[in-house]
Amino acid sequence: MLNTMNNNAVEFVANLVDRARKAQEAIENYTQEQVDRLVTAIVWNIVKDGPAQEISKLAEEESRMGNYQDKYNKLMAKSKGALRDMKGKKSVGVIEVDEERKLIKIAKPVGVIGALVPCTNPEATPTVKIAHAIKGKNAIILSPHPRTKKTNSLIVKIVRETLKKYNAPEDLVIGIDEPTMEISSELMKQSDLVLATGGAGLVKAAYSSGTPAYGVGAGNAVIVVDETADLKDAAFKIRASKTFDFATSCSAENSIVVQEDIYEDMLEALKVEGGYLANEEEKKKLQSTLWIDGHLNPKIIARPALEIAEIAEIDVPKDTKFIMVEEEGVGKDYPFSGEKLSVIMAVYKYDDFQEAVDKVNEITRYQGMGHSCGIHSFNEEHIMKLALETKVSRMNVNQGQALANTGNWFNGVPFTTSLGCGTWGGNITTENITWKHMINVTLVSRYFPPVVPTDEELFGDIMND
Repeated sequence: MLNTMNNNAVEFVANLVDRARKAQEAIENYTQEQVDRLVTAIVWNIVKDGPAQEISKLAEEESRMGNYQDKYNKLMAKSKGALRDMKGKKSVGVIEVDEERKLIKIAKPVGVIGALVPCTNPEATPTVKIAHAIKGKNAIILSPHPRTKKTNSLIVKIVRETLKKYNAPEDLVIGIDEPTMEISSELMKQSDLVLATGGAGLVKAAYSSGTPAYGVGAGNAVIVVDETADLKDAAFKIRASKTFDFATSCSAENSIVVQEDIYEDMLEALKVEGGYLANEEEKKKLQSTLWIDGHLNPKIIARPALEIAEIAEIDVPKDTKFIMVEEEGVGKDYPFSGEKLSVIMAVYKYDDFQEAVDKVNEITRYQGMGHSCGIHSFNEEHIMKLALETKVSRMNVNQGQALANTGNWFNGVPFTTSLGCGTWGGNITTENITWKHMINVTLVSRYFPPVVPTDEELFGDIMND
């Protein structure tokens, strides 16, 4: 039975890849203007009134994670932001000329991209991946999480209708309506490039597929709050970020590390924002509710705080938006130090700033190495020390982590839905994955009279040692 399923998956995916490849080859002569017009039309037909609301509503209903308004806001920001970042950027033909070194760079498609879409972000992730892929004149096949396959199918349907309207091959974008593990595995093997957004197992499978892949590492963002922080502003931003879409984002604040002199004041500021501080007994109940046999309980993932409290059988005020637990330890014996994918946040205390840096590294070494950290501070020495001494790919200063990591209108971070975590997180890059990662580049060099530096120019005073 299994062999039959595998054989069927091989043939099924081979057919999809063949269709996608023919579509991709059909647009190889598209100009930059044609490509950009197509990308703009695709994004517009997703974010305009009607489709945007329908997609966001279905994403909430299907995933049973997060909430409609934040999914809508996410779809708007990430899709429009990705388009903004691509506007005016060369991705077709000659994209760069270096007159001095007589070099020319020519962009070419990678071919057929296999994209795996998580159920935590079924609205923005496929939209952004599609736009980035088409910017490089690629075709893309999307394999969604089975839980949110209808949302993916709706997005693909809208995009294919747009492609048809602009006389482009519809098979530039193909969605898998009934995804299985076998099909996803085959897609990774048969594509030219894999974009794997999801859990650690999925990313490992992508890197083991034999196909070049961009994966993402696990999130477990740690945020430092030092004595110079604007506590009211920090609390507001932490709450806004932690509760956005009920923490579906891998970038949501999982732990905060607070300087001891402002610790109590910071807790009070967070309480004003709707935070509830659990006592020791409530912490035990939350722990047994959040983790079952060492795994996160799916019933609490990206659900409202009141719902989690009810499941855990603890009483919290009706205006509670997130729950805090005080923690000291790190590691498997202290599960609150890991990623929680919920509106639960661990709170640590530190004295000397080096302790804060060490705690960030300790926590991310346990989970989330290479992903991100943040700081609320106006002490430039502290800011740079944290940036220099932590093994993270991005650090946000005085910002909400989930709202900043993947790009926003208030910072210069490239808009994306996929975050590279470098070799620390088992990834090939630390960058935010965008269209730039979905093109091949041919380097054309021309001869010029040799320019050979002297030994003095090369070695300087080293020669006299």
